Amino acid sequence: MAAELKVLGACPLDCPDGCSWVVTVRDGEAVGLRGNPDHPYTRGALCTKVNRWLERAGDPRRIRYPLRRTGRKGEGRFERISWDEALDEIAARLDRIVRDHGGEAVWPYWGTGTLGYVQGLEGAAGRRFFNVLGASAHDADICSAAGLSGLECTLGSPGGMDPEDLAHARLILLWGTNPLTSGHHVWKFVQAARREGAHVVAIDPVATRTARQADEHLAPLPGTDAALALGLLNVVVGLGAQDEEYIARHTLGWAEFRERILRFPPERAARITGVPREAIVALGERIARTRPTAIRATQGLQRHGGGAAALRTLACIPGVTGDWARPGGGLTFSTSGHIRLNRAALYRDDLRPGPVRTLSMSRIGQGLLEADDPPVKALFVIAANPAASAPHQGRVRRGLAREDLFTVVLEQFPTDTTDYADIVLPATMQHEHADLHEGYGHLYLAWNEPAVAPPGECLPTTETFRRLARRMGLTEPSLYDSDERLAEQALSSDDPWLTGVTLDRLRKEGFVRLAVPKPFLPYAERFPTPSGRLEFRSRRAEALGLDPVAGYTPPGEVTDAERARRFPLALVSAASHHSLNTVFGENAELRRRAGGPTVRLHPDDAAARGLASGQRVRVANERGAFEAVLQVTDEVRPGVAATSKGHWPKLSGGANANAVVDDRATDLGGGPVFHDTRVEVSAV
Repeated sequence: MAAELKVLGACPLDCPDGCSWVVTVRDGEAVGLRGNPDHPYTRGALCTKVNRWLERAGDPRRIRYPLRRTGRKGEGRFERISWDEALDEIAARLDRIVRDHGGEAVWPYWGTGTLGYVQGLEGAAGRRFFNVLGASAHDADICSAAGLSGLECTLGSPGGMDPEDLAHARLILLWGTNPLTSGHHVWKFVQAARREGAHVVAIDPVATRTARQADEHLAPLPGTDAALALGLLNVVVGLGAQDEEYIARHTLGWAEFRERILRFPPERAARITGVPREAIVALGERIARTRPTAIRATQGLQRHGGGAAALRTLACIPGVTGDWARPGGGLTFSTSGHIRLNRAALYRDDLRPGPVRTLSMSRIGQGLLEADDPPVKALFVIAANPAASAPHQGRVRRGLAREDLFTVVLEQFPTDTTDYADIVLPATMQHEHADLHEGYGHLYLAWNEPAVAPPGECLPTTETFRRLARRMGLTEPSLYDSDERLAEQALSSDDPWLTGVTLDRLRKEGFVRLAVPKPFLPYAERFPTPSGRLEFRSRRAEALGLDPVAGYTPPGEVTDAERARRFPLALVSAASHHSLNTVFGENAELRRRAGGPTVRLHPDDAAARGLASGQRVRVANERGAFEAVLQVTDEVRPGVAATSKGHWPKLSGGANANAVVDDRATDLGGGPVFHDTRVEVSAV
């Protein structure tokens, strides 16, 4: 019997859990994959999606060789070519574009298909190559930009409490988050708290898998969460339950913030949010008397016109109650602010010949159709599928369809975006290359050791750009650094929390926790703000021309009365249980389990339109439309239409929910507004 090898690695996907995994290899073939039982967060389990990873890696539809387009853009017709042919053509086209239009005519578009510091988004693999060309900078603002920016205004950092410390909370608010679908490992810490008597509240417009398991569920109108937070704080302050000592020692601007709180009595908060006054009062009273209280909020909460303001205000709640100083108290949105690797050494932006413009990931349609001086002439899409995942889908497709746009896509499968490519380059999957990872929902770094050789002619992204640099005759030595050297440079940080975290140690142990105490109280004594305090009144916000005092910024469409008359339903397109963004969207079994695109309506909304479960319906506004099967259920609050993201348009009738989403920006951070969309639903 052949000997088996166990290889430690890490899941690369856009999920807070950043799982550590173990690949079983026999005779050079990966024959098994499981969660690492030794990892304190993963504890041996993976999700329903990643459990099909090896099946996906061996899928016969996988792209294994370079391809050149033979049909019209969007048709997806290609011929196989050699790497030499592909590199020659790309090098020649780039040389000509840079010569004729300048480096900024090139847009490297990194996505969240992998979050690695070597091969993926965190390290912007190939960034040094594009810096040497003087290419436009890419703002990867599609995921967490609004929330991170809002938290920086209040806390000075987007980093929050350690999610493992939820186990010590006595009240847990799962606010705009559905961990039983997206990041289920935190649930074990929620359950540990429950065993000690904790009360769990889900706050979400939809009764999600998580909400149905919670002790209580509040369903606000999408985008009104900050108004709800102020209403809850009004109850706390009305009871005199604020922690005056903590406020005096550790916060700035309390008098002004208190005045704002007083302008949001439960009656007003109920009118704005649609949550009954009695529910707001009851939860406010529970917050007032329960220490510690912890808030878990994730990305869906901040995808609207007031998304940054929402996170600013939520982060103030533990400042009012003093929970930032208590184990098990505070807020967790992302732990990435605590993981300060040496990005400057990794990116090498000093290689740019001069200042360059920045183009927005969320507004790729605008960038491709409207950017000028110079226009975008070359687009490199790396671990992304913007034809399916970016807002204002029709505009994105018009941009990708430009015949004068040279598009190169590094991919594993024939997505909607590869259909628009001129050249497609075959990319490795995680267990076939080396990478360095963090989890933005915990405090561990992980090393991913390649377990098997890649199939066909697939290459790691780093190697692709090393070969392209060589083909273009670029002489900058750092363009040819090995993957291990890149990882060492990222780890060459003087941050004290990275003390003892070396590549050698990561390769031996698989993962390492940051050198932080346990329990971890990052803001018990000082905040990394200009004042050193939690800023109810933010100096950063004021400098940016925003309201300096935390509060409620209404969403752009959801609370617009005129728009509500034209399009009466607020659309929420949340994460699917069976795909991650558009990753796994091609997997036949997961597509079977998902059952195709659906939209859910409350019985009152369905009856008002003469619609019934099982009907095929059209979800539309003036930007576009998509079709889905209707589900009538009281799991959705009245006035809301709920669907899921991640469906590939070409496998789902030609469009998905992003056909109706605008490409406006959030109030801060430039994030997208996926959950700030009004539609009407009608029978097909």
